[in-house]
Amino acid sequence: MKHQPEHLEQESCNCVEPDIDNVRAVRGHLMADATSRGLADLFRALADPTRVRILSALAETEVCVNDLAEALGMGQSAVSHQLGYLREARLVRARRDGRHVFYRLDDDHVRGLFAQGLEHVIHG
Repeated sequence: MKHQPEHLEQESCNCVEPDIDNVRAVRGHLMADATSRGLADLFRALADPTRVRILSALAETEVCVNDLAEALGMGQSAVSHQLGYLREARLVRARRDGRHVFYRLDDDHVRGLFAQGLEHVIHG
């Protein structure tokens, strides 16, 4: 029988019966299904490097779609598609000014989430 790496051995226990009081306590801390789906959708939106790069630009300034596409070296339709995904996830919002559409982060929550995630990766 192969010996499991130490980190895998720590992820399970040899309990025979569950501790009912502990199970009840854990269930009391579980988030609702709808909330967990929403949070999973949020992280799914952040799971694409192009979308993260877009957010990094928008964390600094409001940007026109055309300028963002040029900065990323991508076509405007591809960037618009990614921005649509980010809008649906409520991570960015748009503002029309004549023929131009400008995007920015939706709110300070998004800015904080992005900053904390970046800090975690850099100092991780």
